[in-house]
Amino acid sequence: MCSASERGPLVLNLAVKRASALGNERKRKGRRQKCVSVSDACAGTFLKTLRLCFYLFMSWKPSGTNSIRSSAWGCVRDAASEDPTPESFPVSICAVSLQTKVDYIMELMDKTINSYFDVWLGPRDPRVKGWLLLENYTPTFIFSALYLLIVWLGPKYMRNKQPFSCRGILVIYNLGLTLLSLYMFYELVTGVLEGGYNFFCQDTHSGGEADMKIIRVLWWYYFSKLIEFMDTFFFILRKNNHQITVLHVYHHATMLNIWWFVMNWVPCGHSYFGATLNSFIHVLMYSYYGLSAVPAMRPYLWWKKYITQGQLIQFVLTIFQTSCGVVWPCAFPQGWLYFQISYMISLIILFTNFYIQTYNKKASSRRKEYQNGSTAIANGYTNSFSSLENNVKQRKQRKD
Repeated sequence: MCSASERGPLVLNLAVKRASALGNERKRKGRRQKCVSVSDACAGTFLKTLRLCFYLFMSWKPSGTNSIRSSAWGCVRDAASEDPTPESFPVSICAVSLQTKVDYIMELMDKTINSYFDVWLGPRDPRVKGWLLLENYTPTFIFSALYLLIVWLGPKYMRNKQPFSCRGILVIYNLGLTLLSLYMFYELVTGVLEGGYNFFCQDTHSGGEADMKIIRVLWWYYFSKLIEFMDTFFFILRKNNHQITVLHVYHHATMLNIWWFVMNWVPCGHSYFGATLNSFIHVLMYSYYGLSAVPAMRPYLWWKKYITQGQLIQFVLTIFQTSCGVVWPCAFPQGWLYFQISYMISLIILFTNFYIQTYNKKASSRRKEYQNGSTAIANGYTNSFSSLENNVKQRKQRKD
C-alpha cells in the first residue's frame, strides 16, 4: 500500500502522461485532417488545370476545321460546367461522346495528330495504313507511359528484394537483338542499293519497289525499339539501378515515339540513313552485352568504350547526311530534317557527358591509384595484399 504522500506524485505523473498522450493524439488527428484537406485541394487544382488545358487544346486548331474536335469542344464545355471532382470528372469526359471512352480517346488523339502533322509534313503515308501498331498512336503512347511508370516504380518494388540473375535469358535476348539488327542492316543496305538512293537527299516516292522493302525493314526497326524496353527492365530486375540514367531513359522512351511518326509520314527515303548506322552499332552493342552475361568472357571485353565512340560518330554522320537534305533539298519534308538534327544534337550532348563521366574520370582515378601505389612501394611497403583483396572482390562481382 502506498501512503498519501507517495500517491500524490504518482497521480500527478499519470495525469501528466494522460494529458501528453491526449495532446499527441489531437496533433496526429490534426495532421491527418490537414493532409486530407491538402490532398483534396491538390486533386481539385490538378483536375481544374487538366480541364483548362483540355479546353485550350481542343479550341486551338491549325489550318482547317476538324469536325470531331469542334463537336468535342462544345460537348466538353457543356458537360463540364460543374466543378470536377474525382468522382464526377471521368463521367464528364465520358459524356462528350456516345462512343465508348477508349474508342473516343483513340479517335480524338489520332485525328488531332493527323491535323498537326498534315500541316507540318504533309498527308500521312497510305502505304502503312492498317499495319500493326501504326494505325493509331494510342498503343505507342500507352507503351511509353507504362515504360516510364515501370522505371519509376520498379526500383522501389525491388528495393528489399534479392536481385535476379537473368543470365540465361540475357544471353538469348541479346543474341536475338544482335541477329535482328544484323538482318535490318543487311536489308537496309541492299534496299538502298537496289533503289539507287541519293545520299544527299532522297524523297519518299522515287525508289519504286525498293521503297516498300525499306518500309518493311523500318517497321521492324520501329518494333525493335519496343523490344529494347527490356534493357531497362533487366536493369531493374538485376538491381543495376546505376545504369538507369537520364540518357538511358530519354533515349529509350523517345525513340519508340519518334519512329512511330517516321513510319506514318516519312517511312522511307532520307529516313534510311540513321536506322542503317544504328542497326550496325547495335550488332556490336548487343554482341557485347550478350558476351558480358557470360562470366568467363568478361576479361576479354575491352571494347565497350569504342562502342560509345561509334555511337557518337553515328550521330555526327547522321547530322551531316540530314544537313545535306537541307542544303540540297528534294521532296522530303524539310520540317522533319530540322527535327532530326535537333534530336541528334541532344543525343551528342548526353552521350558525350556519359563518355566523360564513364571513361575519362575512371582513367584519371586509376592513374591516381597507380601513383599512390608507387609511393607506397618507395616507402618500403607493397600493395600485394590490397591487390589480392581487389582481385577477390572482382571475382565475387563476376560470380554475381
